[in-house]
Formats: sequence, structure tokens, C-alpha cells
Amino acid sequence: MGVEKIKGAPVTDEMIQEWADEAEKGYDVEQLRKRGRKPMGDGPARVVPVRLDDTLLSALDERAERDHTTRSELIRAALRAYVA
Repeated sequence: MGVEKIKGAPVTDEMIQEWADEAEKGYDVEQLRKRGRKPMGDGPARVVPVRLDDTLLSALDERAERDHTTRSELIRAALRAYVA
């Protein structure tokens, strides 16, 4: 078995012990982060798979990097503009 890592850094026995100590003390449920994604619009969002050729995908990635955003945000913005 290989070395376990978090964000590229090896997990040490000391780290594991600190996490175990923290867990044994207990957590305030009210302060725990809520999981899941933020809602979009007025209801649950659906995943809609879309096929893109390499040229279009490269252009999308370049634009996302240039605009400091994600593929999904760019696609949603383009669809909103198109259907408006």
C-alpha cells in the first residue's frame, strides 16, 4: 500500500493522532459545514451531459481559465444568453 496523501502532502501518524483527539472531544453540530452544492434557481439542478469535440472543449477551457470561472458556469451563461 502506498503513502496516503492530502493535497499532495503525506499523512503522518501525528496528523492522524491529532484528528483522532479532535474527534474524541466531539463536535458542535451547529458549526459543522453543510454539505452539498448551493441551490441554483428555484429548485434542484439536474445534470445534463453534453458532448463536445476537442476543439470546442479546448476553447471552453481556455475561456474558463481566462475568465477565472468553470466550464459549467460558462455553459450556463451561454445557454441563458441563447434562450433569452
